[in-house]
Amino acid sequence: MFNRPKSLASECKREFFSQGGTQSILKNDMRNFHSLSPTVLSAGPAKSSPAAKRSKASHFEIEILDAQTRKQICIVDKVMQTSTIHDVKQKFHKACPKWYPSRVGLQLECGGPFLKDYVTIQSIAASSIVTLYFMDLGQQVSWTTVFLAEYTGPLLIYLLFYLRIPYIYDIKESSKRLCHPVVHLACFCHCIHYIRYLLETLFVHKVSAGHTPLKNLIKGCAFYWGFTSWIAYYINHPRYTPPSFGNRQVIISAINFLICEAGNHFINVVLAHPNHTGTNACFPSPNYNPFTWMFFLVSCPNYTYEIGSWISFTVMTQTLPVGIFTLLMSIQMSLWAQKKHKIYLKKFNSYMRRKSAMIPFIL
Repeated sequence: MFNRPKSLASECKREFFSQGGTQSILKNDMRNFHSLSPTVLSAGPAKSSPAAKRSKASHFEIEILDAQTRKQICIVDKVMQTSTIHDVKQKFHKACPKWYPSRVGLQLECGGPFLKDYVTIQSIAASSIVTLYFMDLGQQVSWTTVFLAEYTGPLLIYLLFYLRIPYIYDIKESSKRLCHPVVHLACFCHCIHYIRYLLETLFVHKVSAGHTPLKNLIKGCAFYWGFTSWIAYYINHPRYTPPSFGNRQVIISAINFLICEAGNHFINVVLAHPNHTGTNACFPSPNYNPFTWMFFLVSCPNYTYEIGSWISFTVMTQTLPVGIFTLLMSIQMSLWAQKKHKIYLKKFNSYMRRKSAMIPFIL
């Protein structure tokens, strides 16, 4: 009769000691965990395998979407981290042959600026998948083609008017009236100006390898060709009247024109071969050539000489079309000069403090 209570007591003891044992085991486990956790935390995050790290860092996947519809056009895979936007355009052209690289404009965001060809994928990638937006830039032409077309047209057009082609002027009137000497001199100066342009484009200027839309070529040719036709028509007209002050006005203006042309050429040669000190480019400095001393006064002496040439040509011919063309060119070049002057101020502040942009002490 007394066995049952005893057994119950013994069972309670066993249960009690078993609970205490488990609690002691749990306490030991917690101690072990707390003693182990500083070691784990000091060791840092778990390292991924070398193979996985290499694949993420070395290759990217470029998703190209249409900037207007946001629809996917193609995916360019296996793009190296050192690849540039130009390389992506080349691969995009292989996937979509109708869009050649110069026609492709890629944006990181819709409505944002177009990425330059030299930008690397690694510099713009936030992850292994990069999304770019495509925009068709239209038909493109190289800058060399633009300059050659803009300068070849005026050279040939002026010669057509100078020769007094029958369907331009009246044949009888042209045969009766002889050309004034200033007409021949003006033709010589005009040809010298554009021949210099063409030669410098081919052999002096470092023209960008980039492209521009075809509409810029059309606008440039329309401006230069149109004004040349207007100027040449007046100067070579049989009823053209010479300048008011005669040969003195013509000779002084012609000499000044040739001086400005020579100065423009020497300045362009200096700009094409800038001085370098170490790794930092220096502002073009004057040399033994007196024509380069204009760098002491202005930051863009090529525009100064260019405007000087057209002012001299205006005084020499004394015609309204040349004056209007000179005025428009002066406005445009002053804007270009001020823009370049601001860039020079940021790069070469110590050299530019006392310089003007184009006209000494004025502009």
